[in-house]
Amino acid sequence: MKSQIGINGKSRLGKSPTGIALAVLMAFAAGVLGTSDAPWLETLKSTTILTSPAHAQTAPAMTQALAPVNIADVVQRVGPAVVTIHVTQKVDAGPQAGLPDGTPFDEFFRRFFEGQPGGVPPQFRGERVPREKSAPQQRKIVALGSGFIIDKSGKIVTNNHVVEDADEISVELSDGRKMKAELIGRDEKTDLALLKVAAKDDLPTIAFGDSDPVRVGEWVVALGNPFGVGQTATAGIISAHHRNIGAGPYDDFLQLDASINRGNSGGPTVNLKGEVIGINTAIFSPSGGSVGIGFAIPSNLAKQIIASLADSGTVERGWLGVQIQEVTEEIADSLNLKESKGALVSKVEPNSPAAAGKLVAGDVITAVNGTTIGSVRDLPRIIANLKAGESGKFAVWREGKEQTVSVKIGKVPSAQEVAKASRTDGGAAGMQLGALNPQQRQKLGLPEGGVVVTNVAPNSPAAESGLDQGDVIVQVGRQLVSTPEDVATQFAAAQKAQTKTILLRVLNERGTRFVPLQLGKA
Repeated sequence: MKSQIGINGKSRLGKSPTGIALAVLMAFAAGVLGTSDAPWLETLKSTTILTSPAHAQTAPAMTQALAPVNIADVVQRVGPAVVTIHVTQKVDAGPQAGLPDGTPFDEFFRRFFEGQPGGVPPQFRGERVPREKSAPQQRKIVALGSGFIIDKSGKIVTNNHVVEDADEISVELSDGRKMKAELIGRDEKTDLALLKVAAKDDLPTIAFGDSDPVRVGEWVVALGNPFGVGQTATAGIISAHHRNIGAGPYDDFLQLDASINRGNSGGPTVNLKGEVIGINTAIFSPSGGSVGIGFAIPSNLAKQIIASLADSGTVERGWLGVQIQEVTEEIADSLNLKESKGALVSKVEPNSPAAAGKLVAGDVITAVNGTTIGSVRDLPRIIANLKAGESGKFAVWREGKEQTVSVKIGKVPSAQEVAKASRTDGGAAGMQLGALNPQQRQKLGLPEGGVVVTNVAPNSPAAESGLDQGDVIVQVGRQLVSTPEDVATQFAAAQKAQTKTILLRVLNERGTRFVPLQLGKA
């Protein structure tokens, strides 16, 4: 006998256990929701319920009704544009096998060779034997990654970490063809790279989609070549937006639960229209394999970077020239802000676009060109996407009221320029300094004084001395310091006295230590 759900809640259920259970479920739902016509019940109303093996032929209809999506058409359409990237790197093989002079085994070998023809070799008699010098040996390391074709002439997107140390790059297409690839450009900060292959005919492509409207819970498909097993498609949902995993200054990852493993890096995450809405980049995994927490670079961030790489091989980012910190609830309350949002300017760099635009320390930047600054991490991403020379309208909270400030965005200075500027603006020795907020003071147990290190330039005297971002300088020489200007004053006095090394007392979560800092270095 076949039992069905009636229309408008009128039941024609049989007396089978299945029918009775479903009737109870329908009655409960109708009582809770106040109606038997809730949209989610429509599928149940029209679904055939099996009450005996004789009606097993209706099973496919039920299975199809309960299936979430059918991704076969999507994979068939985009699969040909997904590629495997082979990377070859030459590395030193290290010293040749053998024991060095003066090992604990010398005595053992001396006794072993005693009485043997030729006697004990000189190296085991305590005599130093010069070793023959030879050219360093090299070996090749081959690694795999994934990518996808965005242009029929052969432009391919992948991750920077897939190709950054490559001596040779080749690409294997889905049809088995292999081609040498040229690196057009790469961007370390967003972990993106662009390759080019010389194809004789038009190649299959995938188009970028819009990642902004993608909602948590939407179905996506991740493609690539995990572990070198061959092109693989995995399905899942978007689990979260705006993930910061500490990979770089512009972290804004999509999190997804589709399986991503080693080798998937650089492959596309596509929506059900077959559009790329993310680039597979990282996973969280205690085991090294997929545990359902993967991260993809949003397509709207990638599109701008890839366009810049295609145009010039490099990425130029906008520069504002401020040091910023989080707006906590306590800071918001002290500034009469309704919400703890925005970015608090703790310092304006001299001769910077911010200084020219009259931004001042204590301003809270709440929006740029109409885009709200929800957290302190939003501002660097927004500024980076602006072009040098472009003007930005900054909504700032200053002296208890909102104001608008126009700032002409500059070009990010080189690392050498940053280090030089920090040495002359009071930070000195390649450091940038800022004021401590109440939370930092409470965490360190420091009621007053101290200056926090907000940035350390690579290869600077500060970096060589082991100073790091987050360290707090409480004393320079014998003088306690409370502001970046105090530090600058002490450094200037030491340099005037031709002091090459000055002692800093530094505090962090691990405790207090003294750090000798060389001021005589350029």
